[in-house]
This record gives sequence, C-alpha cells and structure tokens, in this order.
Amino acid sequence: MIEFSNLSIRMNANLLIDGFSFTLSPKMRVGIVGKNGTGKTTLFNTILGRLEPDKGDIYIPKNYVIAEVAQEIHDTSLTAFEYILSGDEELAELRKAEEKALLEEDGFAISDIHQQLERIDGYRADSRAYQLLKGLGFIEADYHKKVREFSGGWRMRLNIGKALMCRSDLLLLDEPTNHLDFETVVWVEDWLKNYGGSLMVISHDKEFLDNICTHIIHLNQQKATAYTGNYSDYLRLSAEKLAHQQALYEKNEKTRAHLQQFINRFGAKATKAKQAQSRVKALEKLEDIAPVVAENEFKFSFRTPDRLPDPLIRMDEVDFSYDGERNILQNINLTITPETRYGILGRNGEGKSTLIKLIAGELSTDQGLIVASEHLNVGYFSQHQVEYLRLDETPLWHIQQLDSTLITQEARNFLGSFGFHGEKVDEAIGPFSGGEKARLALAMIVYQKPNLLLLDEPTNHLDIEMREAIAIALQAFEGAVLMVSHDASLLKLCCDEFMLVAKKTLKPFKGDLDDYRDYLIEQNREANRKESGTTEAISAPKKETSQQSREERKQLNNELRRITREKESAEKKIPKLEDQIGEIDAILGDPDTYNTHSPQAIEKLNADKEALETELMALEELWLTHSGRIEEINELI
Repeated sequence: MIEFSNLSIRMNANLLIDGFSFTLSPKMRVGIVGKNGTGKTTLFNTILGRLEPDKGDIYIPKNYVIAEVAQEIHDTSLTAFEYILSGDEELAELRKAEEKALLEEDGFAISDIHQQLERIDGYRADSRAYQLLKGLGFIEADYHKKVREFSGGWRMRLNIGKALMCRSDLLLLDEPTNHLDFETVVWVEDWLKNYGGSLMVISHDKEFLDNICTHIIHLNQQKATAYTGNYSDYLRLSAEKLAHQQALYEKNEKTRAHLQQFINRFGAKATKAKQAQSRVKALEKLEDIAPVVAENEFKFSFRTPDRLPDPLIRMDEVDFSYDGERNILQNINLTITPETRYGILGRNGEGKSTLIKLIAGELSTDQGLIVASEHLNVGYFSQHQVEYLRLDETPLWHIQQLDSTLITQEARNFLGSFGFHGEKVDEAIGPFSGGEKARLALAMIVYQKPNLLLLDEPTNHLDIEMREAIAIALQAFEGAVLMVSHDASLLKLCCDEFMLVAKKTLKPFKGDLDDYRDYLIEQNREANRKESGTTEAISAPKKETSQQSREERKQLNNELRRITREKESAEKKIPKLEDQIGEIDAILGDPDTYNTHSPQAIEKLNADKEALETELMALEELWLTHSGRIEEINELI
C-alpha cells in the first residue's frame, strides 16, 4: 500500500499537482489521464524518488519493489532472452550465488539457494521469459539475437518485457501501447489482469484503460482527482461533476448580477444604504466557481475529395517477398471502393504494414497487378512519414509547400485546428514532441484532399483529445479508409469491416473487434497451456509430445545438465561426510577420549559433528529433489 498525503509537485517554477491525497491499495489498477504537460510522468518520477515533492509525503513500505519501463537500454550486448530475464534481479543474484556454492561444493548453501529459488518460482523463470518474448511479438529466431540488433520500437518491447519479468509490488507503465500492435496490446491486457501487484499506467488509449483499470486519476489545472471505475466510468462521473459545476456557476453568476444591480441602483440612497451594504457583504462572501471550459482544442475535418472514382484501386493475385524467396503475402485480391472502411488485423510480422505500403506504392509486387484509378489520391500516414519532415522548418512552411497560393492567415487558421497556435506556427519543429510532429504530418495529409486514407498506427504519441478529433473527422470523411491500429476505440468507431492478414493471405474476419479480441486471448492461452504441458489432447509423435518450442527444450536440457552435475557432486560428497561423521563418532565413543581431551576439545568435536550432519542432510535433500526433477525432465523431452 502506498499513501499520497497532501502531495504537491513542482517542475521548476511551475506547480503541476497541488494537495493530492490518495491510497493505492494492493491489486488496484489506476489509469493516469490528463492533457500533456499536466504532470503525469512527473508524478511517476516523484514516486520513483527522482524528484522531491514540493510539499506533502509519499509513504512507500520498506522492501516495496517498484518496476518501471526503462526508456533506454544500456547493455546492448545481452541477448533478448538475457535482457528480459535480467528483470528479475533476485533471480540473477541467486543464480550467481548458486554458481559460487557449486564451485565451493557448499551443500548447505546450495540447499538454501534452491529453497529460495523454489520460493520465487525460479525454476520456471526461463519459461516465463520465453513466454514474455512470445507474447510481446518476438519470434523464436529473435530470442537469442543481441539487443543492439533490434530497432527502437522493438527495444521498447524488450523494456516492457523486462518490467513484466520483475516480481514487483507496483508496476509503473508510461504509454505502454505506443509501440505495440493491437494483437500485442490484447496480450498485455490479459497479462495485466492477472498481475498480482498494484498498477499505475499513463495512457491515451481509452479501450486499454477501460479493459484494465479499476480507478482513474485525472490531472487538470493543478488538481489530481480520483474516480472509481474504468475510463468510461470516469467520463460519466466527470461529466456529471462538470454539469453540476456549470449549474452552480450559472446560479452563482445570476446571484452576483442581481446583487450588483441592487447595489448600483440603490447604494447611494440613504433609505436604502443599509440594505445596499448588506448586499455588498453578500457579494464579497459569494464563492468563486469556475465555469466549465471544454478541454479539446482540436477540431478539424477532412476536405472533400475532388473525385471519388469507383473502384479507387484493385489488387489482383498479388505476391510479395522482401528477399525474393520467402513470400510475405501471397495471392492477395482486394478491391477498394469509396465506401471501403477496413480495419486490417493480424499478428506482428504477418504483413499488415507491407500490405499498406504496396497499396501506397512504396513497394512493388513480385507477381500480380495493382491497378489504380488515374484519379486516385492517397493520403498515407505511418510513423516513418514523420521522418520526412524538415526539422529546421516551421509548421507554416510545411503547409505552404503544399500550396503556393495559400494565404498565410488561412494557413494559420488551418494549423490552429491541429493545435498549432500563435508563435508555435513559426517555430522550427526540431524540438517538437513526437505527438506534435505526428499532428503536423496528419495536417499535411488532410490539406491534400485524399480520397483514400492509408493509416498505419496513426494515433501513436497522440493524446486522447487528438484521437477523439481524428475519430470524429474520419467518421465524416467521404473517401475510403484502410487502417492498422492498436487503438481499439478508433477501429470500432471508424471501420465497418475487418480484414485478417494471416498465413500470407488476406481474408475477411467474420466478427467484430470484440470477437477478434476473444479469439486472440483463447489462442494465447491455448499456446501457453501447450507449452506448459498442461493440455490433455496431445496425439503427436513422441519427440513432439512435450509441445515445447525448440528454445524451451534447450532450456530443459540446460537445466538437466546442471542438476545432473549437482546430483553427481552430492553423490561424491555424501560418503565423505558420512566417513567424517563416523570418525568423530568413534572418537566420542572411546572412553579414553574424555581423559585425553579437554572439555573445550570435546565440545568442538560435537559442534563439528553437528555441522557435518546438517550439511549431510542438505545434500541428501538436494539429491532426492534433483532425482525427482531429472525424471520429470526426461519425461518432457
């Protein structure tokens, strides 16, 4: 349990949070929401001790373990598997101690270490790490690649996996879905629902917050307000609260105007002076209630396309491969009309983004035809489009490059609908945040009046208000939409049908997004059941009956070799200990010993015997435990 008591936080001279009190109970899952700059990440840094509160306290119990998703990876020489496994620091320390104890043939220490490994489920740690890698979208060929070989987005997945590997009391996640596809988000949600600690998550993904949160903390105007329930509950409760606040404000203003009118009219008259003075006092005592101000500053619409040819584009028996040998997509047939509203589904690596790039003309087919209307005007958005922006130029410059006849004021008005106001329009975009650059790239697409929108993760780095603005604009868009997104809310609002990319093919998915979510969860759980050997329906040949992946079989073989060595070491040491104990027993059983040895020497013999017997018992227990485990592994492999 963590206690926030009258907490106030500043960043430099700016007060971000004032007078926040809250109790974070075990297993509570809290979403932190609010506009950018309201102090969400600063709150996390204060919890982690990187920043000191301006006033108030945060009580964190002793030995409380807090896990977070790191923003960087310092040791890129580790493999993906090793990096994930390093998230469990106690496991790493125990394994290091185990190696030392084995070298020293310290049976008592070995037994103690094994009891601790059992306590922390250490013997399943490798399996847990592999499951995390698989769940986060890595394929087996990636497990033992060096971290340095992965791109930034995949390194973020590794950082998420390392945080999930930690056996923590509190897990802090800052925009965890930004670098994930929808399928991986579903897996993460399922994992978090079974997480045994407390969770605090910053996210702009409404569906994600709905699916995992038990509470919401909203940061706004230096206040942190807690709500019970998920994001939808927060919206309802917040709306009720704002409606009540607005009603009080209007009533207050009406009372204020009435009092002021009386004072102005009668205050100078002697017969009314007393009444006027009472009205002055009443006006002074009247509480200031702020009016409700709409938070969303983004409101834009797609410009009407000049033409809407039917069809816009057609794919006939298209094949594609990156290396010319292994097909990514095969025999793809797709016709896109102005009414098309497709959400593209499929696990990572199946070819969703490749399909979008083929339609956008960024890739060429190996076989088959892509026939586009001469009036096709594609608006293509992906994260790498942001990289084409000129960092030394301004938002105004970028828009004016699209239309040399555009009047400056009209350009400013247009950019204002995307959140670029005043001097921001004239600033070089280099220092802009990822969200601001994404907004500018989107604004440039909107201005060009496309009749086909190809959107590959359009909401990454965007806050909830901008996501809502995009959803509203897409619903009114008159052209076709193909979208790949991890944002379930956006997919539900803007897509009429879903297409599934799987096993090199593209087929309609018969169901809605909730059906697809259920399908993914069942697939993931079935895979976990098979990999843990708990499924009953297995009829494959013997070498495949364990249902273990190649990497897990390798892990089992490594464990088998290790515990076999430890068992053999114990077998060698047990007779030696028995002989030493026998020698001491012989000495203590000889009556002359008590005449020839001092009391201190006899006491030492008894102490030595007791220590040897303790070590013998530990080794015998280790031998027995390992013998059973060796039988289990042999049955599995």
